[in-house]
Amino acid sequence: MARISGVTLRRDKRVEYGLTGVKGIGVNTSRIILGKAKVDLDKRVKDLGDDEIATIQKIIDLEFPVVEGELNKRVHEAIKRLRDIHSYRGLRHHQGLPVRGQNTKNNARTRKGPRRQAIKKK
Repeated sequence: MARISGVTLRRDKRVEYGLTGVKGIGVNTSRIILGKAKVDLDKRVKDLGDDEIATIQKIIDLEFPVVEGELNKRVHEAIKRLRDIHSYRGLRHHQGLPVRGQNTKNNARTRKGPRRQAIKKK
């Protein structure tokens, strides 16, 4: 079981794509990390040895310190700051509406949630 930065990686995937399960690491960053760790890109996560996992973890800790928990913390702090200063973006976050100027008349169901039933008068 490969556990990196507090995330259990999917065993059946190739290592270069398995590492993308860690928030803040994409495919390109994954390839850079594996190149420095001298791990074959075609290797599966289940085939990694303990020493390879330790090497990958060490490289991530040294060169990419803002992943997973720290990244989530920074994003939430940024949103909280916007809400505290009562900026337009902060108010949109607070109201649960789209933040970046999208149309809300017809779309935005992902942010607004399911439609509410109208109460019909008799």
